[in-house]
Amino acid sequence: MDIEQLVNRIEELIDSSKAVPLSNSKMVDPDAVYDIIDEIRSQYPEDLKQARWIVKQRQEMTEEAEREANRILEEAQERARELVADTQIVREAEARAHEIMEEARANEREIRLGAEDYADEMLANLEVNMSKLLTSVQRGRDRLQGKNIQR
Repeated sequence: MDIEQLVNRIEELIDSSKAVPLSNSKMVDPDAVYDIIDEIRSQYPEDLKQARWIVKQRQEMTEEAEREANRILEEAQERARELVADTQIVREAEARAHEIMEEARANEREIRLGAEDYADEMLANLEVNMSKLLTSVQRGRDRLQGKNIQR
């Protein structure tokens, strides 16, 4: 069930609740409302989990790239020590290690930006849905309080 349907269930619950005698108020079962709110909350964590997973994956990839670059750099340095006489090999190894580090940094930036874009998109969707929910809840509260406000 999507968020809009759950909000509609809250409105139906309020509409079908018994009126308090001699007032415009209604008696609403709080447990029923809390159950629906819990269902609404249970629908959001998956998007947030996905955003966190993407960020975690990005961090792991960056760490792996750095470990690989460090390993390659250490190998290059060891090889350079062994081949001190041949400076060309050392220069090539350092250049390659530098290239790998630059590639790792570029990949990290690309992954980070993608993860941030995805997280921002998910949070924007969450913001829109929460705004709709808040509007519906306020409408329901207004009805419970006997206000006849047109929105």
